[in-house]
Amino acid sequence: MAKVAVLLKVMPNSLDIKLDSLKNEIQKSLPTGYQIIDSKEEPVAFGLKALILLVSMPENTEGGTEDLESLIRGVEGVEDVEVETVSRLSE
Repeated sequence: MAKVAVLLKVMPNSLDIKLDSLKNEIQKSLPTGYQIIDSKEEPVAFGLKALILLVSMPENTEGGTEDLESLIRGVEGVEDVEVETVSRLSE
């Protein structure tokens, strides 16, 4: 089955959130077939940083990235999630 790479910007709900811990919690919440390929921190403003995640997921997922976005929004410490890009991974 083909996979897609989804680039996400995850905004924490507090300056006190440790982004490494947040990434680990997100990884634990991902269903089978989903994986964090890469991550980095991106400064936003006034000390706030966003967590940028590159996640691989099955291509033929009903609803596209909606379930992934909802799942990540449900993780404690997450304020918001934005999909930056989606692209197909080569096999």
